[in-house]
Amino acid sequence: MRVTGAAAGQGGFKLSLRGYDDEGDYLTITKSAQGRRVNLDDPARSLILLKPTKAIPHKGGERFKAGSPEYQIIADWLAAGAPGPQEKDPRITGIEISPPHTVGQAGQTLPVKVTAVFNDGHREDVTRWAKYTAGNSSVATVNDDGAVKVIGNGEGTVTAWYLSKLAVATVTVPYTQAPVPSAFADFKPRNFIDERVLEKLHELNLPPSERCTDAEFIRRAYLDTIGVLPTAEETRTFLTETTPDKRDHLVDALLARTEYVDYWSYKWSDLLLVNSDKLPEVPMWTYYQWIRRQVEMNTPWDEFVRSLLTATGSTEQNGACNFFVLHDEPTKLAETVSVAFLGMSVNCAKCHNHPMEKWTNDQYFAFANLFSRVRQKNGSQPNERVIYADTTGDLVQPLRGKPQPPTPLDGQSISLTSTIDRRIPMAKWLTAPENPYFARSITNRVWKNFLGVGLVESVDDLRMTNPASNEKLLSEAAAYLVKNNFNLKALMREILTSETYQRSSVPRAENKDDTRFYARYYPKRLMAEVMLDAISQVTAEPTDFRMDKRNANKGVGQSYPMGYRALQLPDTHTVSYFLNSFGRPNRVSTCECERTNEPSMAQALHIANGDTLNQKLEAKDNRVDQLLASEKSNDALVDEIYMLALSRKPTAPERAGLDKALAAATTPAEKRPIVEDVFWSVMSSREFLFNH
Repeated sequence: MRVTGAAAGQGGFKLSLRGYDDEGDYLTITKSAQGRRVNLDDPARSLILLKPTKAIPHKGGERFKAGSPEYQIIADWLAAGAPGPQEKDPRITGIEISPPHTVGQAGQTLPVKVTAVFNDGHREDVTRWAKYTAGNSSVATVNDDGAVKVIGNGEGTVTAWYLSKLAVATVTVPYTQAPVPSAFADFKPRNFIDERVLEKLHELNLPPSERCTDAEFIRRAYLDTIGVLPTAEETRTFLTETTPDKRDHLVDALLARTEYVDYWSYKWSDLLLVNSDKLPEVPMWTYYQWIRRQVEMNTPWDEFVRSLLTATGSTEQNGACNFFVLHDEPTKLAETVSVAFLGMSVNCAKCHNHPMEKWTNDQYFAFANLFSRVRQKNGSQPNERVIYADTTGDLVQPLRGKPQPPTPLDGQSISLTSTIDRRIPMAKWLTAPENPYFARSITNRVWKNFLGVGLVESVDDLRMTNPASNEKLLSEAAAYLVKNNFNLKALMREILTSETYQRSSVPRAENKDDTRFYARYYPKRLMAEVMLDAISQVTAEPTDFRMDKRNANKGVGQSYPMGYRALQLPDTHTVSYFLNSFGRPNRVSTCECERTNEPSMAQALHIANGDTLNQKLEAKDNRVDQLLASEKSNDALVDEIYMLALSRKPTAPERAGLDKALAAATTPAEKRPIVEDVFWSVMSSREFLFNH
């Protein structure tokens, strides 16, 4: 039976979503509206049968026919006296969808079967009553009866819901082009990442692209790992090296750079919402410096998170305490913790069982109750707060009218009478190696940073109904991180040195449609802060950042030291039209959606004719002046510009056009605007604005 509805019900009739509140639903059906929906003396005259079959007028239309299995189940229940739910009744524990994985081809129709499993051991075929959705309709669709129609190439999913349980099956449809054996043969796996990617590419008949050049690799690795461009000298040195393991050595050097600390401190400050709009100046700086210290020491991720979530004391002395100032209510804490460290949102379960996950309303409030005793009070300084754990206080579950025992998701509950700091067992459960969500979440975030597309997209949507594009790879990568004691640098090194990461971004004709299986490196636009820093680096003209965004436009805000890069800022509320235009986040909510890489007309106009690039190129004693003062030949000058911005020399056609323009200048005054134009043309190109 397919049922539609609204949050407020229809015509005064309201049932819980997928039957999560069976006792409340029973009372609604049998007792509300003066019990007129059921007629135990004459069950066939019950409105609950007459309206859905349209035996009497009904705005909702026909839901099932008289004599159908749905009709007969309700009729039998009414004939038995409409008994209510009993404690001894079998309870559903899960559902299974079969086959769990299918390989098909376009045009095929593939049936699925859904089986419900109950706690008394019996199983029932519920295919007829399950609800179905397709995860990628360009690959496969599914109808109300569970028939899967294969549409196109790639990999899709089919999700089945029954009551509050769900299951997911995958449908793989190999690409039909002629195989390219040489492409697979040239891909020499270096580690488990390559093995799992190659396995998936074989399954889909997606030949991998060639290996990227050294020039592409050095620029790519610098930007992805430390957020800055290699200098021209660093690029020349790397390109002239002949040792076979030079890429591995470069990776090790990058992971040890100070800029690595800047870059990843900024990334985790995004995640943990370091925000001067929400925190006073001193606590904000203390919070940022605490995060920076963890990155600098390469604190294992599990220890990093445990320290954060169990922090107590002064917000001006223990920066991690500011996390609880930003999230000062149990449900906020539960929702942020689940997104930031488990990669999934439990928000929907606040009102009812989660419609796209297995989490129930009870589980939501049991999880949130773990944070109900976090308290804060004023410190000795004007803007200082002190975080501590109280021994009393609980969060009431509105539906039940009483607290749920504090319980981690899928974890062991804590007694309501216990006086321990509930955050300690919560943090222990959260960061435990056996927690199936924690390691996968951070692994997926790190993977996306380097490969551009998460194994699960988006990175804060690791729900069951949104499976990974390569489940084996995500599981093995998460296990690798756990085996290496949550050392993020170890995981990063494994990714950076893999052949998968070192594929060319140039697609083959046979893999041009691939967007999620890593047959090639996917070009991605530089994030706003990296782009601004790159422009400053190439032009040798740093940006003047103002600390106080409210006064900066009036020229009275205090400046950061000249030479500060955007990635060294603790906060995203420093005034910058450039950074705002290119999508930096406000750090208000822990959601990947806060940062956007979507192109806009404002971005195009600002690159083409905005103040940022033009003023840096026109500034006195900048890179243009330095190159002109060096009296380099025109060829050497063009080489330097390309090395600075693109980490390569110009091609012959590029050089020919630029040489002609530069040769027309007879004086330094004539030459400067031409050199500015050369810089502008290179720095406004997609090759500069994207990591490839």
